[in-house]
Order: sequence, then C-alpha cells, then structure tokens
Amino acid sequence: MATEKSKILVIGGTGYIGKFIVEGSAKSGHQTFALIREASLSDPAKGKIVQNFKDLGVTILNGDLSDKESIVKAIQHVDVVISTVGNSQLMNQLNILSAIKESGKHIKRFLPSEFGNDVDRTLATGPAKSEFAVKAEVRRAVEAAGVPYTYVINNCFDGYFLATLAQCETRLTSPPRDKVTIYGDGNAKAILNKEEDIAAYTMRAVDDPRTLNKTVYINPPKNIVSQNDVVALWESKIGKTLEKTYVSEEELLKKVPQSPHPLDLLLALNHAIFVKGDQTWFTIEPSFGVEASQLYPDVKYTSVDEYLNQFV
Repeated sequence: MATEKSKILVIGGTGYIGKFIVEGSAKSGHQTFALIREASLSDPAKGKIVQNFKDLGVTILNGDLSDKESIVKAIQHVDVVISTVGNSQLMNQLNILSAIKESGKHIKRFLPSEFGNDVDRTLATGPAKSEFAVKAEVRRAVEAAGVPYTYVINNCFDGYFLATLAQCETRLTSPPRDKVTIYGDGNAKAILNKEEDIAAYTMRAVDDPRTLNKTVYINPPKNIVSQNDVVALWESKIGKTLEKTYVSEEELLKKVPQSPHPLDLLLALNHAIFVKGDQTWFTIEPSFGVEASQLYPDVKYTSVDEYLNQFV
C-alpha cells in the first residue's frame, strides 16, 4: 500500500457530491486543491462552501473547465484528479484529459464524474439513458487516452433518495409521514449511501493499486434495500402506516416525457433504480470491478436504518 498520500485536485468541488469529496480529501490527510470558477466565489451560498474548504486547509485555485490553461496549471500541483462536475459539464471533462496530456505531469489516477449507477451496465431508458451515455462516452475517452483511472459507483445518495423515500415529485426534505408513492411493485433492490461515506471510500480507493483501472462499487450489505424495505423500516420507526400509491412501470414510463426537466430525469432514474433494479441486477466480476466495503472493512459506514433515525 502507498505510504505517502497523493495530492488531490477536485474539479466541481462546490457541487452536490463535490463538497463532500473535497472535505473528505482534506480530512483524510491529502493535500487538497479545488479548482473553483470566479462565478462561484461571488455566489453567496458557494462562497460559504469555499470558505469552509479554506478553513480545512484546502488550496483554492481559480479556473474553469472551459479554460484548459487553468486546468494544466492546476494539474502541476497534484498526483490525482477527481472530477465531480454536474450533468451539463460532463463532456467538458475531455478538456481535463487533454490538459493531463499537455501538462506532461504523471497523473497517478483520474476519477471522472461518475458517482451514480454503472453506466456500462444499465437498464435505464429515456433521459437517464441519455445522461448515462454521455458518462460512458467520457469513460471511452479516458481509456483511449491511456490515463490511469478509477470509476466510483456509489449508486444512490441518501440525501436525494433515502431522506425522501424516493419521492422525487415532492419537495420533501425529510421522509413523508402520511402517504408515499411506490414505483413498480416496490421489490427491486437499490443501494443507498451516505455522502460522507461515499467520500471516505473514494479517498481509500485513490491510492490503492487494487482499484487501478477498475470500477469501485460502494455496495455495503446493510444498504442494499428495496423501496418496500425502506418504507416498512420508516413505518416501524414512526409507529404509523403510510397510505401507499403504487405507480406501475407503464404509468411511470408515460409520465417521464410529460414531465418538465429535471423531473423527467428524476422519474427516469427512479424507473431504472426502483423498478428495473439497475444497481443490483449484475454480478461484480474481478475483471472489471471491486466492492468497497469488502476492500475497506474498517470504514464504518452509516446503514439505511441508522440514517433514518435523524428524522424520527
């Protein structure tokens, strides 16, 4: 195992998962750099996130995915590049690849913006399939460039899916206490992970030779659950039975194109995850992947059960 920790650059650090990755990197003892756009520094909410990074000892570098020179400069400081950019910027990651090549710096590892389902093994349709196709295109470019990589598949974010029991059509910030929508028959197994745990596993993977040119799946056993499992668990915690509405696959597929963006994408994701079992239908083969909770049994992850306790 590597004794010296890599220096890490995070691109997209003020985004949803990005801020957890930057914090996780700094807290786990990596010298950490964040490439931040000027616009983010003047945005009050993002400004607070950036200040938090500085308080953790993170070096802030001004730059932008569309400004390749700023990426080339940033790369000079580091050994590992992690991208956590959002959907609209996925193809701009090709600039990171050409910057790595141009910099002449030996980058030990590039982690493109994945942090979801495995886009090479997906049953998704509609807008979810389209988004996954872009991520797959980036993967092929990474492989063709010969840049050492790791793809992190964390499946569902607890903050999006578990905190709301996957009620994407509502503006809930905590689980419902009266009624709940269940997709399909509610029995497909999904994988739900806390954002801080995703960061912790990612940090363990960056310097691990076992994850080089591999896909890392974050599939802790206690977090592999169906929507029915989660609803039953929540009901037992609040001592109340929720009124359930089941939406058939056919109804859900009709709803997707009729919904405005980004609801269409969220519904398509719910179809893939909670109806088709997109995260659990395949077996992880050693030829392409490794499972994080097996590689790092000492990482204490938050179970679905424990996560829900904060809302009781």
